[in-house]
Amino acid sequence: DVRDDGSYYQKGGEGICVMHTLKISGSTLIVNPSLRSLLEPMQVERMVTRETIEWSDFERVELRAGTVVEARAFPEARKPAYRLRIDFGPEVGVLQSSAQITDCYQPDDLVGRQVLAVVNFPPKQIGPMRSECLVTGLHREDGAVVLAVPDAPVPNGARLA
Repeated sequence: DVRDDGSYYQKGGEGICVMHTLKISGSTLIVNPSLRSLLEPMQVERMVTRETIEWSDFERVELRAGTVVEARAFPEARKPAYRLRIDFGPEVGVLQSSAQITDCYQPDDLVGRQVLAVVNFPPKQIGPMRSECLVTGLHREDGAVVLAVPDAPVPNGARLA
C-alpha cells in the first residue's frame, strides 16, 4: 500500500517492509529507505522492470548439476553449437542437450566438466536431435556464452539449493 507521505508498506514472509517512492527521470521507483540517498542524485537513463514470480514458481524449476560425458560438434544446428550428453545421476539419468558455447569451449574441454541445467523443461526438437535439458550460461559483453557451473564438485543430480 502506498501512503500519502510516499511510504510504501510491503507485506512479506518476514513481516512488513517500509519502502519509499522516488521519482527519477520521470519514473517512479519503490526503494528501500537506505538506498534512497544513493539513488536521488543519480540521473538514471534506462529503467528496467522485472516481472516477479512466486516462490512456488521457482521451486518447480529443477536446476541440477551434471557431468558432461560426451561433447561433439553439431553441424546441423542453425547457430554453432555442440551436442552434449550429461550424466545427472541415477534419479535423472543421462540427458542430451544442444549448447551454443562454441566461442569459449572445445568439445574435449567439456568432457568431465560439471554444468548446471534445467532438467524438467519438455524436450525440444533442434534439427535432428531432441534436446532434453537446458544447459545454463551467462552472456559476456561480446555475446559469447560462459557456462554456469558449480565452483566445487557436487554429486551428479544435486539440485540447486
